[in-house]
Amino acid sequence: MVAKQPSRILFALLAVVVIAAAGIGAALLYEHNKSPAPVPVLTVQVGDNVTVNYIGEFGSGPQTGRVFDTSVYSVATNNASYPKSLEYESRGARSAYSPLPVSVGPNVPSSGYTIGNLTFGSVVTGFWQGLLGLRTNVSGTIVVPPSLGYGPINASCVGSAPMVYSVPVLTNVPITEFSTEYPNASMTVGAEFTDPTYGWLDTVLAVNATTVVVTASPTVGSTASPNGLPFTVANVSSTTITLSSQLTPASAGLVLGHVKSGGLCGKSQFIVNSVDPATGTYTENYNPEVQGETLTFIVTVVTILPP
Repeated sequence: MVAKQPSRILFALLAVVVIAAAGIGAALLYEHNKSPAPVPVLTVQVGDNVTVNYIGEFGSGPQTGRVFDTSVYSVATNNASYPKSLEYESRGARSAYSPLPVSVGPNVPSSGYTIGNLTFGSVVTGFWQGLLGLRTNVSGTIVVPPSLGYGPINASCVGSAPMVYSVPVLTNVPITEFSTEYPNASMTVGAEFTDPTYGWLDTVLAVNATTVVVTASPTVGSTASPNGLPFTVANVSSTTITLSSQLTPASAGLVLGHVKSGGLCGKSQFIVNSVDPATGTYTENYNPEVQGETLTFIVTVVTILPP
């Protein structure tokens, strides 16, 4: 019996299948070896509007390492790991802390740029320059010298005060001003109250139609706190009380004081800038604490919105 030979039609079909399979294999190989197009890395550029979390610390002066401002709630509430500066102000609730909207560049209008419900405003030069080239979700450190930050100390906002001075035992207070000077005191002869400025015991000695006479009764060696500063009662006579400051050179830059009125540059709060026992004086610096200091910002860019 003669074996049957494959028909020409079968050979033709097999050839088509082999060629088709080879083509599919080549296509699959091509797709496998083809690299995906690289995704461009977005970095902060001039003209961008960005949101950024930050921790602002002092990089110079007696308060080096202390936090003066932050957008991060966990930093704001952690004083053990993040000690705060003298003039640090808490924003309160967690909802008050969020990434800072910043318009990057030197020519930001005073009103900023509003996008959605955010207004992207200007910041000090050193801050926005330090953001350039940063990517999102990557932390960086920006060092801002005074020339690129809040500028040098304004000498006209710094004044000198004596370390030893005297105040009268008796004070004549206009009756119209008594409640302002002594808000928790009674205008009754014999009434006693704590002096709101010095902390010692005061007594109403006399009252007439126009004046209230107040007498002070401190003891020698007791402490007093005029303007929030540490003083000791050095001497008491029939007419005067002598106060001696307990500030030392080591106190410079680390003590915060305040005045009711008469502060320089329209301010009521100051930092003891220097203490000089040789001249018997200390200086009150009414400049903002960040002025004249190098500042360090630990930043993380959250979003980048190109112009």
